[in-house]
Amino acid sequence: MSIITLLTDFGLRDPYVAEMKAVILGISPDATIVDISHEVRKFDVRMGAFILEQAARYFPDGTVHVAVVDPGVGMERRPIVVETNRKLYVGPDNGLLMLSALKDDVRCIHKITNPSYMLEKVSRTFHGRDIFSCAAAHLANGVPPADFGPKIDNPVVPQFAQPRFFADEIIGEVIHIDGFGNVITNISLNDLGKMGIKEGGEITINLNGKMMKLRLCLAYGEVSTGDPLSIIGSSGFLEVAVNQGNAAQELNVETGDPVRVKVSR
Repeated sequence: MSIITLLTDFGLRDPYVAEMKAVILGISPDATIVDISHEVRKFDVRMGAFILEQAARYFPDGTVHVAVVDPGVGMERRPIVVETNRKLYVGPDNGLLMLSALKDDVRCIHKITNPSYMLEKVSRTFHGRDIFSCAAAHLANGVPPADFGPKIDNPVVPQFAQPRFFADEIIGEVIHIDGFGNVITNISLNDLGKMGIKEGGEITINLNGKMMKLRLCLAYGEVSTGDPLSIIGSSGFLEVAVNQGNAAQELNVETGDPVRVKVSR
């Protein structure tokens, strides 16, 4: 049994989703299709990448992940298959796949050019159905990634995929704001550890120009109601939160805003 997941910005009840599933099952009828999300904001590659990474880590080895948040469809961006040590990813080469794929250790990336693994007629506006769903189904059937097209070594790796390290600070960005208003960055506990920062210590965070000294807490309730804190949340990334409040609103923060982290002196 093969597992194929779907993530799009179409909307769950959109017929586009059903069409993608129909194509997959027509090629790989024994595949199990799992919807990760179809509620990604329209054209929001960063949000799609974050949701994909959060879910993909828990799927078994060999899962094929199809992600379609594709504002550049029909243009020069490449359709790709990414093979990692554990999973396969199919989608546009716009950074959507790389936050997750890099954490699985990328083995190789191939541009999808082989018409044998596409629908006979490929539209200019719906590669999710005509290229990506087809490719995923053939991968689930055991077709090796190399058969899809030439190997590439220059995929789009967006800034949000990896923070940058300097002598005394880490520079990242806000990658997601959850429903509670918690500000989630792209900086992990492992990243903080490289700078000698441990949970329970105090860090200095410059969040979009706002300088704060915050304790790296183990729970939101370690500070008084209404007070800010930093924490490694369930996502595995550093968050700035307000206990029982909305940090994004109070700090006027949006996704994409820069984050600088230092050890407090």
